[in-house]
Amino acid sequence: MTLADIKTMARNEAFARRKAAFAARGPGDADLLIKALAAHGAKVLSGYMPMRTEIDCLPAMAAHCAAGGRVAVPVIPGPAQPLRFHEWTPETRMIEGAFKALIPEGGAELVPQVLIVPLLAFDRRGYRLGYGGGFYDRTLELLRARGPVTAVGFAFAAQEVGEVPTEPTDQRLDLIVTEKEVIALTGG
Repeated sequence: MTLADIKTMARNEAFARRKAAFAARGPGDADLLIKALAAHGAKVLSGYMPMRTEIDCLPAMAAHCAAGGRVAVPVIPGPAQPLRFHEWTPETRMIEGAFKALIPEGGAELVPQVLIVPLLAFDRRGYRLGYGGGFYDRTLELLRARGPVTAVGFAFAAQEVGEVPTEPTDQRLDLIVTEKEVIALTGG
């Protein structure tokens, strides 16, 4: 079995776990994320527009805006390219972008220093299983080459697995936040 096959199987299992966690979600799922992000003050934050059964980070994004911080959301410029980030506020007019993700209709392009990263599964080594496009791995590699960046995986606790299948291009998270705990990661 190839690594691609293993990742496909892991994604299928992870989608099912996330769907069940999403069905059982409650108010306040982003409370710990809001607290964890407060330590990053005025840094430019990238969030995401939750799709399907992704955990909702919009309350944390709105809180960062309310505290005077700037927030952006990812825009996919094309296949196999790093993400770009356009400014977002709770009042921003959104339109459908690639993969049906909502993106700002306009807005300045920003370079985030803290990224809330969506995922299908995570492990306590700091690895995440994404959707397979490599967008966040490519983007984190590029941003980290330019300077300090904090990647925060945000997920339901039920999305944790013993070990995410990885390859050399996979970028580690710096912090994982669930609705139940904050997992600080160290080392490689």
